[in-house]
Amino acid sequence: MLQRKDSSQKETTPIQILLIFDAAKITSHKMKKKKRTILLSILIGTFLLCVIAGGTIYYYLFAPQFHPSKTVYIYVDRDDTADSITNKIKKFGYVNKLTGFHWMAKYKNLEQNIHTGRYAIRPNDNVYHVYSRFSRGYQEPMNLTVGSVRTLERLARSMGKQLMIDSAEIARRLFDSTVQARLGYTEATLPGLFIPETYQVYWDMSADELIERMRKEHERFWNKERLAQATAIGMTPEEVSTLASIVEEETNNNEEKPMVAGLYINRLHTGMPLQADPTVKFGLQEFGLKRILHKHLETDSPYNTYKHAGLPPGPIRIPSIDGLESVLNYAKHDYLYMCAKEDFSGTHNFAKSWNEHLANARRYQRALNQRNIH
Repeated sequence: MLQRKDSSQKETTPIQILLIFDAAKITSHKMKKKKRTILLSILIGTFLLCVIAGGTIYYYLFAPQFHPSKTVYIYVDRDDTADSITNKIKKFGYVNKLTGFHWMAKYKNLEQNIHTGRYAIRPNDNVYHVYSRFSRGYQEPMNLTVGSVRTLERLARSMGKQLMIDSAEIARRLFDSTVQARLGYTEATLPGLFIPETYQVYWDMSADELIERMRKEHERFWNKERLAQATAIGMTPEEVSTLASIVEEETNNNEEKPMVAGLYINRLHTGMPLQADPTVKFGLQEFGLKRILHKHLETDSPYNTYKHAGLPPGPIRIPSIDGLESVLNYAKHDYLYMCAKEDFSGTHNFAKSWNEHLANARRYQRALNQRNIH
């Protein structure tokens, strides 16, 4: 038997199908729009985060953070750590924010990249440049002044105050007989190695590097022309240094130095003892003596030029360039004697004869007595 269709089951009409399809399209469009909105929001948020992150990084790393009025220098020693370097920068660098430096020190491992030296921080420097100098060892040279001092100990102290190495390290090398022999000197002649001047060096140079630099500067000073001048006088560079040191102890007057040098060269050439009071003081190591007495002249010392003819064993100070030049370009005259002037000007009365010299000496002795200088 044929079954009849239930009239309650309605067929879907084409219009209804279209409406259902349109509704699906609208829903799909809304979902796509919502997705686009979410994606756009994410992109905008990401962009803003990047801008903020980039701005933060720029501010802490690349914006000016250091504001000294002039370039300052931070010294990194052998016992410094990442923390101590950071503290030095904070204390002396006139820094606004060190946050970026802390970041780089942590993530670039400054502790494993510490280099000794003298580092510059300039006005308006940024953290990136400052950190790079420290971590890569881009240090600045400094001026080292080698002074005209009386002893090697004083020289070591003076240079030790200016460099990372201390005076004890320098002194050990200066008094090392092996080092002296390698350089061609003895302890007595070694002061002649040094040419008083200001040199550009690195603060963290070693004692051996320092001595090697001084050797090169000595060779540079003693060029062919000066060596020829020394030969013409009949002296080696060490002997020139020795005589120049005596000249400089006798007078501070640069104009008078060639006169004094000429007098001593006259004595050397005629075989007369130098009879230089400063050499007696040096032998006694009593540099403050105002008056040389007979008891001082009786001292048995190779530096006592009253007892021993010729030059003493070595320089009695590190002579200045002016002193060295005064010997190389000494004044040619016939004077054999000199005595300090009675006006205490630091200059001298010169004499050709002994009697003339005695008259000058008596005037000076009276002046000493009047001032109670003994």
